[in-house]
Amino acid sequence: MELIKSVLKNKWIKWGLVGFAAILIFFVGLYISIYLGVFGKVPTSTELSSIKQEEATQVLDQEGKLIGKYYIYDRQPLHYEDFPKHLIDALVATEDVRFFEHDGIDNISLMRVFVKSILLRDKSAGGGSTITLQLAKNLYGRNNYRFFSMVINKFREAIIAERIEAIYSKKEILTMYFNTVPFSDNTYGIESAARKFFNKPAFQLTKDEAATLVGSLKANNYYNPRLNPERSVDRRNVVLNQMVKYGNMPQDSAAFYANKPLGLDYKSFNHDVGVAPYFRAQVKKELAAILDSIKNPNGERYDLYRDGLIVHTTLDVGMQQLAEEAMKEHLTVLQNDFETSYGNYAPWRTNKKLIEGAFKKLPQYMRYKEAGLSDSQIRDSLSVKRNTELFGWKGDTIRKMSVLDSLQHYLKFLNTGMLSIEPKTGAVRAYIGGIDYRYFKYDHVSQSERQVGSTFKPFVYTAAIENGMKPCTYFSLAEVTYSNYNDWTPSNSGGESEDPYLNYNLEMALSNSVNTIAVKVLNEVGIPKVIEQAKKLGIKKDLPNLPSIALGVTEINLKELTGAYASYVNSSKPVTPYCITKVTDRNGKVIASFKPKHTEPAFNDYTRQVMLEIMKSTVNKGTASRLRSTYGLTNDIAGKTGTTQDNKDGWFVGITPNLVTVTWVGNDNQAIGFKTTGLGQGANSALPIFAKFYTKLNKDSQYNFITKSYFEKPTNDVISDLDCHEEKRDGFFKRIFSSKKKERKFKGNKK
Repeated sequence: MELIKSVLKNKWIKWGLVGFAAILIFFVGLYISIYLGVFGKVPTSTELSSIKQEEATQVLDQEGKLIGKYYIYDRQPLHYEDFPKHLIDALVATEDVRFFEHDGIDNISLMRVFVKSILLRDKSAGGGSTITLQLAKNLYGRNNYRFFSMVINKFREAIIAERIEAIYSKKEILTMYFNTVPFSDNTYGIESAARKFFNKPAFQLTKDEAATLVGSLKANNYYNPRLNPERSVDRRNVVLNQMVKYGNMPQDSAAFYANKPLGLDYKSFNHDVGVAPYFRAQVKKELAAILDSIKNPNGERYDLYRDGLIVHTTLDVGMQQLAEEAMKEHLTVLQNDFETSYGNYAPWRTNKKLIEGAFKKLPQYMRYKEAGLSDSQIRDSLSVKRNTELFGWKGDTIRKMSVLDSLQHYLKFLNTGMLSIEPKTGAVRAYIGGIDYRYFKYDHVSQSERQVGSTFKPFVYTAAIENGMKPCTYFSLAEVTYSNYNDWTPSNSGGESEDPYLNYNLEMALSNSVNTIAVKVLNEVGIPKVIEQAKKLGIKKDLPNLPSIALGVTEINLKELTGAYASYVNSSKPVTPYCITKVTDRNGKVIASFKPKHTEPAFNDYTRQVMLEIMKSTVNKGTASRLRSTYGLTNDIAGKTGTTQDNKDGWFVGITPNLVTVTWVGNDNQAIGFKTTGLGQGANSALPIFAKFYTKLNKDSQYNFITKSYFEKPTNDVISDLDCHEEKRDGFFKRIFSSKKKERKFKGNKK
C-alpha cells in the first residue's frame, strides 16, 4: 500500500493515470452515446431481423439467360447452398479465420492489431475486422463525422455486428455477406462478380477463380483482375496459400492453381455495351411505363433499380449474337465502299451547308446559344481540341479532336436497324437498333421513321388482289405522265433502256420492283383502298392521298413494317412486335404478364397465298436473287427489297415460315445518300445483313426449326391463277398506233 502511495506521488505517473482514465471515460462515453443514437440511429434488432437489400433488376432472354441488368449497385442474391465450399473456405481463411468461434468481434485479432500495429508499428500486422463487422459496413455504410469518424464508425459497426450475431446463424451471415460485399467494377455480391469476371454462376467457380474474387476484396481497384491482372494473380496465390495454411487445400493443389492464368471471361452488364444494348434500352423504357401502374404490397411503386425484379423477354440471345455478327461483317465492308465511292468530294467534308446545319443541331451548340453566346463564340469554344475516343469499324481510337472535327467524323457513318420476330406472335427474337450504342443512342427500330421505298409495294398489290385483280393482269412498263398531279412521271431504274411495249403480269412486276407498274396498279385499285389496306396491316402513320405512296415515299417505323409483313405467314393477321413476356418480383411472384395482341385478318387467304408466291419469286429470280446466286441460301424464303429516292435508304424484308426479318441501312443525316444506286440499293446495302444472318443460322442446328421450315403448298386455284406468261409484248398494230409515253389522269383525283 505504501508502495502504491509512493508511486502515485510521482506527478508524471499520476497525470499519466489521470490521462488514461480520461481517455477511457471518453471512449466509454463515446460508445454509450453511439449506442443511444447520438451520432445517428443504429439499427435495432427488429430492423436487422428484416434486412432488405437493394437488388439489380435482371433482364432474361426467352430461355432464362441473363442478358442485362438495371441497377445502382450491381447485385444478385444467392442462398447459402449456392456457394461452393471452396469459396467459403477461401473467404474464412483470408478474411476471418476465427469466424465460426467469435460473436462478431474477434478479441484475439484486436489484441494483435493493438500490439503489433500500434505499439510495435508493424504495418504487416493486418486488420482486426471480422466478416460480421465487414457485413455491418456493407449494409449500412460509413458516415463522415469530421472528428473521430473512424472510431465512431468502428464502434457503430461493432454494435451492429453483435446484434447481427445474436439474430442470425453463421450460415445466414455468410449468405448476407456474399450477397452484399463490393467487388471490382461497381459489382456487389458474388453472383454478379462471378458472372462479370468469369461469365458463369457462382456455384460453378473453380478454386482459383474463387480465390481471385476473394483476393480482390482486400482492395477492389488495386487487385482488379481486369485492370491489374499481375497483382490479381499474386493476391490470388496469397489466398491459395492461406487455404493451405488452414487445412482447406493440399500444397500440391495450391501449386497447380497458382500456375494457372487468370482465365477471365469478362462480361460487362453496362447498359451501353454487351449483347443487345438497344433492346435492353427499349425494354427499360417499356418496363418503366409498366411499373408506373403497379404497386408493391406496401402500396408503393416498384423501384426499377433497387427491387430485384426479374424481366422475362422474348429475345433469343444466341440469335441476337449471330445477327450482330452479320451486321458488323457487312457494315464494315459497306462503310469502306461508301467512303471510297465519294473519294475527296465526300459531303461530310465539302458540303459547308450540310456541315453547318448539323453543327447547329448539336446539343452543345444549343446549350451555348441558350446561354447567349454568338455563333463565332460558340464556334471558338467547340474548336478546342481534346483527346476524344472515336468509333471505327477497325477498332476504337483516341485522337485529339474538337467537337467540330468529331461532328464531321460521325457524319460519314452509315447506320442500321434490324428486327426479327416470330410471325405468329410478334415475339422479338433479334433486335439491332444501330451500329454501336455507345456512340449512336438513336434507336432505328423503335424511334426512327424512314421512307420505306419499294417495301410498300406489296401492300399496293395486296389491296389490288383483295379487290379482285387477277395475278395474270398485265401492265405496260411504259412511263405515264399524270397530268392531274403536276405532270408527275414516275420512272423505272432502267430508264430509257426499258422496252415501253413490254407488259408484265403482277408477279413479274413486283418481283422486279417495277415503279411504273406499281403506280398503275395503285391507280387501278384506288388510293383510298390501298390506304385502308395499309391500316388493316397495322400501319398507323397517316398516309398521304397521293399516287407516290405506291413508291414508298411515306416514312414508316421499322417495327410497324415488320408486324405488317408477318401477316403473309400468319393467316393474314398482322402482329405487334413485343419484347416482354412477364415481370416477377424478387420472390418470383408475377406482377405483370403480356400475351400477343389479337388481330383480325387483313385480307383473305387467297390473297395471302398469291402474295407469298410473288414474294418467293422476288428471291428466286427477282431483285433479291443474290440470296441464291451470291450467298447460296436454299432455305424457303420470300422477300422484298426497297430503295428510296436518291439512294437515301436501303431495305430488305426476309420472310420465312417461322421468322420475319426487316433490315434497313442509311445515313442518319438524310441529306447524305449513297453515291450510286448499285451501292445503295436494298439488294446491296440491306439484304446482305439478312443473308449473312441466315448463313450463320444454317450452321447452328438449334435453329433448324427456322432454317428447315417450309412454306405450305398453295391451293390449286392459286397455282392455276399464277400459271401464265410473265411478260408479253404489244402487237405490231398496237405499237404503231400508241405513243411511247402516255398521259393520263389518276382515277378519282383532280389537281
